[in-house]
Amino acid sequence: MPNAAHPLAAVLDTLCPMHALIDATGHIVHAGPTLHKLCPGGIAPWARFTELFEMKRPRCDSSMKALRARGGQKLHLILRGGPRCDLKGVLAPLPEDGPIQPAGGAIVNLSFGISVVDAVRDFALTSTDFAATDLAIEMLYLVEAKTAAMEASRTLNLRLQGAMIAAEEKAYTDALTGLRNRRAADYLLERLLERKQDFALMQLDLDFFKAVNDTMGHAAGDHVLREVAAIMIEETRAEDMIARVGGDEFVLVFARLTDPGRMHDIATRLIARLEQPIRYGEELCRISASAGSVLSCDYARPTLARMLEDADAALYAAKAAGRGRHVPFAPQAPPASADGAARRQG
Repeated sequence: MPNAAHPLAAVLDTLCPMHALIDATGHIVHAGPTLHKLCPGGIAPWARFTELFEMKRPRCDSSMKALRARGGQKLHLILRGGPRCDLKGVLAPLPEDGPIQPAGGAIVNLSFGISVVDAVRDFALTSTDFAATDLAIEMLYLVEAKTAAMEASRTLNLRLQGAMIAAEEKAYTDALTGLRNRRAADYLLERLLERKQDFALMQLDLDFFKAVNDTMGHAAGDHVLREVAAIMIEETRAEDMIARVGGDEFVLVFARLTDPGRMHDIATRLIARLEQPIRYGEELCRISASAGSVLSCDYARPTLARMLEDADAALYAAKAAGRGRHVPFAPQAPPASADGAARRQG
């Protein structure tokens, strides 16, 4: 009997879109539209049910007699070929004589059980592939709602994480120059000391910057500070840290740098660049810089306070020697003045 000609076809397709109508010889004479989707190319006419589906439980041979004997029992089957698909089913034997055809056959109604979500993905199923009263539709709606909620939660978490990163970045950044600030410098230096990693520390002050502010205004001073920041970035490595810790005061940290000669070369190069006139509109701003430095490897037990104090002393020695120069810390360097602000003027 051809598929579409069976009198129960339309009814079964609506009520049980995953059914198979089997004749007395075990051949499928009609299959629901969803069941066709599970088989690549659809179910061939008169295909044997046991050739398409393997019975896992209860175990039985492939005869129609054995299948009919399982009537009313819960069947566990696997689709042969294509994506692995575990199915649940129930079989209703048809009378061996009477008006219901095919006589001696059976109707098997199948479902996906808890694997419905995987099946929807693997076979591109939609709600129209299930009976209107099938609880699988409600389950799919719940899964879709859960997925949407999880995606919304993930998006919110990403936004919150981004906001936290932005807030942390802002907390460690100097707003005018985009360099790190004192808080960031202290944090990095403490981490380096905790890890016992060698580094070089330079304190650098701009010379004659106050004159720029006094004669050309604070807008010119701000422009000069941004240009100074750009020059420092150009003259240092990406892994080095530059922090603006005061109006015209900077701290530079060079991880793994232990060579005093190299430290002096970097400082000298920086000062030379900073002494080049900086254009502001039609005017030229002229500044210089003084720097003092220390190496962590010169200390038996380096501490942040001691290193900052010694770098400050070396910086004071550079200013006292005429400015525009770098002085590395040495035991004979003059001690830091109690009036730090006074000695940095200019």
